[in-house]
Amino acid sequence: MKHKVLFIDRPHEVLYQSLAEQGFEIDEDFQSDARQISRRLGNYTGLVLRSRISIDSEFLENAVNLRFIAREGVGLEHIDLEACKAKGIEVLYSPEGSRDTVAEHALGMLLCLMNKLNRADYQVRQRQWNREPNRGVELKGKTVGILGYGNMGSAFAQRLKGFEVEVIAYDKYKTGYADENAREVGLEELFARSEVLSLHIPYMTANHYFVNGEFLDRFAKPIYLVNTARGLVLNTADLVERLKSGKVLGAALDVLEYEESSFDKFKLEELPEDFNYLCKADNVVLTPHIAGWSFESKRKHSEVLAEKIRALQIQ
Repeated sequence: MKHKVLFIDRPHEVLYQSLAEQGFEIDEDFQSDARQISRRLGNYTGLVLRSRISIDSEFLENAVNLRFIAREGVGLEHIDLEACKAKGIEVLYSPEGSRDTVAEHALGMLLCLMNKLNRADYQVRQRQWNREPNRGVELKGKTVGILGYGNMGSAFAQRLKGFEVEVIAYDKYKTGYADENAREVGLEELFARSEVLSLHIPYMTANHYFVNGEFLDRFAKPIYLVNTARGLVLNTADLVERLKSGKVLGAALDVLEYEESSFDKFKLEELPEDFNYLCKADNVVLTPHIAGWSFESKRKHSEVLAEKIRALQIQ
């Protein structure tokens, strides 16, 4: 019997090719909702998706033959891992696929923020030639703190080489992770030394609003903040208060807590006043959750998943 895989989001062509070479039959369904897809799961060995639907025990009720779920991307907050484990389903994901593009995007946002590039560009387009108000701040000589030293955090640290900065990193989930690009520190040293803070922690219940007002107030110096991780690890209202007070000198945000779980849906007209403040603030840079969204990462995610599926040795 030939094993079948259902794609409910479209990956790069390389994953189609690899799974076909591995002997899988591939079906696609990019339109059906979660309930409709759930009814069909008994026919499949594998499921490939991004974040279009949430997966819980009810969704998996008919998954009697499902061996793996392959998540094209980083976060697993929309997948009930315990429910999958109870049914013997391997959950694969591909953070390695976007580590490089996230690191480049985070660095680009930081440089844009510190050098006021967005504001200066807008003003010149409006026929305003303002030099002194747009004087920048050098990254050289600063201490950059990285919160979370996995794929993304370590790649960001590597990109900082050559800027003559000190890079320190804190990761509550591991020890012994220091390398040639960053020095491992505890939270107290992160608070005492950092002048830039870049967030690279996953979203889970324990990390909900991990960076809040109390957290930000513990930094000894005013900081620039970059978030390319997940919106809900940062309390937006608390950030806005610290932007107003000067405790946070500026923020570069690729993710926002108001995003829906699919990340593609965002009702910009129905957001609170804090979001309106971010949109108007000169010291805030915003992008629509695209840090990991490069042409190269699209292919890399599929390459990573292809190899992880191959390693399962499903016959």
